[in-house]
Amino acid sequence: MNTTTELINLITLKKISENVFEGRSAYMGSPNVFGGQVVSQALYAAYQTVPDDRFCHSLHSYFILPGDLDTPIEYEVTILRDGGSFTTRSVTARQEGEAIFMMACSFQTEQEGYEHQIEMPVVKTPEELVSWTDILNQFGTLLPKAIHNFIAAERPLEFKPTVIQNPFEKIDYEPVSNTWIKFNDADMDLSIPTIHVLLAYCSDYNVLSTSLLPHASKAHLGNTQIASLDHSIWFHRNTDLKDWILINVESPSASNTRGFNKGSIFNRSGELICSITQEGLMRPKQA
Repeated sequence: MNTTTELINLITLKKISENVFEGRSAYMGSPNVFGGQVVSQALYAAYQTVPDDRFCHSLHSYFILPGDLDTPIEYEVTILRDGGSFTTRSVTARQEGEAIFMMACSFQTEQEGYEHQIEMPVVKTPEELVSWTDILNQFGTLLPKAIHNFIAAERPLEFKPTVIQNPFEKIDYEPVSNTWIKFNDADMDLSIPTIHVLLAYCSDYNVLSTSLLPHASKAHLGNTQIASLDHSIWFHRNTDLKDWILINVESPSASNTRGFNKGSIFNRSGELICSITQEGLMRPKQA
């Protein structure tokens, strides 16, 4: 899966019954289903049950069990409320009858009101940076196996981190990361729901790993069990996805084998598109 069209096809679910949908999975460098895929597919399922003039403004989700890549995922939508301005849904994802994920999401009609936002951090432009593909081509044979396999997986996205952490340097970093993301071949006009499910998909990248940065002298993908536990998104402004977007993440805290992260996604013009939070497991593996 290399293109945005292929990604949209993956997120687009098969309708089984009135509020039940079925999806498949794609390998993204992990033996388990990629969390962003499940979030985006669940949001797609919810969107199929709401009026066309209502758009998601927030979602809150929990990852319950690791998903199996080879087993179809069933998404069941529960209609909770259809109000004058807001619509509320819940979605449960199951494999072989067992819940692996749950989400609550809210939709709203477009309305005018007060506006403000934080400033986008000052970082290098994408044209000044190297991508994951560049790193793989230059250092692929030297990278630790876990990092190599993760970066080498085919994706419909390109990533350009503003700072490259050397895995062979045993030093700790500040708990902040900035990464430019671009959808491959996304030069088409997309609907707001499609933009939302694509943002949901990419919002699970470069988040939990920020929690590891203050511990990088001793913690890495090879010796740390990492898994998303919960994930929330707030959609603020409409945008297109034809250009690079920046995901800025900071990790205020890690404790009790959990790392907490909060992030902001900006378009190239500096508009705050959405905000995210995620807590994840970061448990040292026993030797």
